[in-house]
Formats: sequence, structure tokens, C-alpha cells
Amino acid sequence: MIQRLSHATLFVEDQDAARDFYVNKLGFEVRMDQTMDNGFRWLTVSPKGQPDIQIVLMKVAVNPFFLDAESVAALQLLLRKGVLGAGVFQTSDCRKTYEELSDKGVEFKSPPEERFYGIEALFKDNCGNWFSLTEPKEMQK
Repeated sequence: MIQRLSHATLFVEDQDAARDFYVNKLGFEVRMDQTMDNGFRWLTVSPKGQPDIQIVLMKVAVNPFFLDAESVAALQLLLRKGVLGAGVFQTSDCRKTYEELSDKGVEFKSPPEERFYGIEALFKDNCGNWFSLTEPKEMQK
């Protein structure tokens, strides 16, 4: 029986740049950064205080297990176009977090706005993945 989701994958073109973005701009922690004998790098990060989910920063590269050259080209195009929606990061204060991340150079697609489910702003990581930064209604003051 499946008990929980432990890892989710984001495709990135440059793992070092992605690591820098997630650690130094978003404030995440590195959970694992290991290069295997075959040169494959396993790099995961998590929001501070949430070690039970790891985000795999997966390099877009030909991989005999699941990425051929055509798939790599398609993923690179989608990342460059900024059309891969990756998920929702929850915050207790969307406006404050928006200001903090903006000051660190994070590119927002939209400022905080009231929605039926809470306050939301949309941002992109340095690889083209976009996220919702959401303060759910039940967390609002």
C-alpha cells in the first residue's frame, strides 16, 4: 500500500544554478547532493521545516532509463517557454513573502491577488518552472 509521496521531480537545465536558486533565493535546504559512479547527480531540496518531501532537481539530459534526445529537446523548449506549472508553495503571508522574494530577484508573473481560495502570486524559478505562492484562506488573519 502506498503511504505517502516522498519525492517530486522538477526538470532543470543547470543543477548548480537551480541549487543556488532554491537554496539562496527560496531558502530551501539541500537534502541530498551525490554524484553516482556513472556521473548521474542526485540533487534534492526541501523547504525548511518540511524534510518529508524532497524536490529532485533533475538535469534535462539524455538518460537511458527515460529521456531520449527528442524528449530532452521537448523539455528544454517547454522550460525556455516557461509553461511547465510545477506546483503550489504555501505561505502564511503571501504579500510579505512576495516582497522578500522579489527583493532577492525572484521573477513573478503576477503580484499577490485575492482569489476564492486565498491570496496568490505566481512566480518562475530560474529554469522556467512556474509556481503558485499561496496563502490559503484558512491561514489569513
